[in-house]
Parts: sequence; C-alpha cells; structure tokens
Amino acid sequence: MDNNSKENSIEAIPENSQGNVGMNFDEYQAAADKTAIYPEAEAIEYLVLGLASEAGEVAGKLKKIIRDYDGSVGVHEKSVLAAELGDVLWYVAMLALELDVPLSKLAADNISKLESRRVRGVLGGSGDNR
Repeated sequence: MDNNSKENSIEAIPENSQGNVGMNFDEYQAAADKTAIYPEAEAIEYLVLGLASEAGEVAGKLKKIIRDYDGSVGVHEKSVLAAELGDVLWYVAMLALELDVPLSKLAADNISKLESRRVRGVLGGSGDNR
C-alpha cells in the first residue's frame, strides 16, 4: 500500500464524541485490562500463546480469502481481518501490561527504532540490530 492509500484509510476512521480518533494506547490498555481473565501465575506464557493464536487466525482468514475469493479483499473481508486484528491488539496490550510497559511507550519505541532504520537506510534486510 502506498502512502496515499494509508493516509486515505486513516482519514476514513470516524471521530468519537470528543473529536478524537478512537482512544489512545494507554486508554485502550486500561480498558482491555478490565476484560482480562487468565491465570496470573502463567500470565506471560498464556498471553504469548494467545497472541500467536490470534495472529494465526488473521493468517487463516487471509488464506480463506485467497482460496474462496481469489485473494480479493473487499469491504467484508477487511472487516473480518480487522476484527481479528483487534484480538491481536488485546493480547499485545495485555502482554505489555504484564511486562510493565505502557502500550504508548511500546508504540513510541517501535517508531523510534523504525525511524532510525529509515534514516540510516536499513529498513530492508534482516536482524534486530541493524
């Protein structure tokens, strides 16, 4: 997807009653925490497995789109994929909480890392330390 497509899809997100788009990361993390039910003694293991499972569901939905709809991702298919991404986000938020990392910091640190790679011309390639 090119930058114009990304910008157009982001602009299409409706504003909430305060004129903001959705909620911020930390508000989401706090709200998600209110819905969390899992064994605390194995919280990290549980959440990592849940994250992998939900990411697999996203992949499975796309596989079926390829099989059943010749890979055409229409409005309905986008909605189905987005719903699964919401589940992925929940697990990321809860795992970050268990690691004592605010979701906003996780997001900001990731963007800083990627921006550094972009500036240095090493976005492509492999390896964590590039």
